Amino acid sequence: MDKVKAMQTFVRIVEANSFTKAAESLNLPRASLTATMQNLERHLGAQLLQRTTRRLSLTRDGERYYEQCAAILAAIETAEADFLGVDGRRMQGRLRIDLPGALGRAIVLPRIAEFRHAWPGIELSIGIGDRLVDLTGEGIDCALRVGELPDSSLVARRIGLMQFTIAAAPDYLARRGVPSSLDELAGHDGIVHFSGRTGRAFDWELQEADGVRKVAVKGSVSVNDADANLILALQGLGLTQLARYQLRGQAGRLVEVLPGVCPTPMPVSLLYPQGGIANPRLRAFSDWLAGVFDADPDLRLAHD
Repeated sequence: MDKVKAMQTFVRIVEANSFTKAAESLNLPRASLTATMQNLERHLGAQLLQRTTRRLSLTRDGERYYEQCAAILAAIETAEADFLGVDGRRMQGRLRIDLPGALGRAIVLPRIAEFRHAWPGIELSIGIGDRLVDLTGEGIDCALRVGELPDSSLVARRIGLMQFTIAAAPDYLARRGVPSSLDELAGHDGIVHFSGRTGRAFDWELQEADGVRKVAVKGSVSVNDADANLILALQGLGLTQLARYQLRGQAGRLVEVLPGVCPTPMPVSLLYPQGGIANPRLRAFSDWLAGVFDADPDLRLAHD
């Protein structure tokens, strides 16, 4: 029996809280995981998991063994990271990443070839979308997220700060006029951006000299996607708040309004499970991604 592989299988089952989900994340048949656990429990002479038709839980022996396995596997990952970090081309294995749609397509995906060139042995599995993913349950190594994050057991590395602006198409401004103050926004159509998870419309948070002012956007069109927001703005359907990177290549098609008003920037973070950074592949990707954002004036953490 490969003891390290058995430990990895056991830990994956515990973290996924499911044989089926663990099998999917490991790309193995469920029967293989069942056999591994049976052999492991037989070898140890102890039951590690309590299995029923509805529930999977650790026994007292299982809790103790899980803690020891997690520590051993983390130590192995750290040792490999220290060694393999000397030569990225020797780093091997798979990395599962989840990216938000608009930001992933515009900023990360166009530069993925750079990462692959630096670490050709790392196989990337990239999910694109804005759904709420269960990193541990789905076997995802890390997820890039925009905005303030809820408290959770995940680690969040802040790698960027997304800057925003208010803009509209020239034909819309020709019809409705250019607002010269925040008070005039109430007389304009806005493209409403709402949360795909909660359905709640996002207010615009605009920084003034005396603090932050929230503006409830009103309009006849609502979307829950940043790319869709841009497409609608280009059609002259109203004022909208866009990430500054979205204005690139739109000269003459979109015009910034209220240039003296600064929408509140939003943090960009890479999320991963506790202890995940010990994975050399995740460490390499995290550092590379931080460099991508640091090189972008509209997304870097530090601003002059």
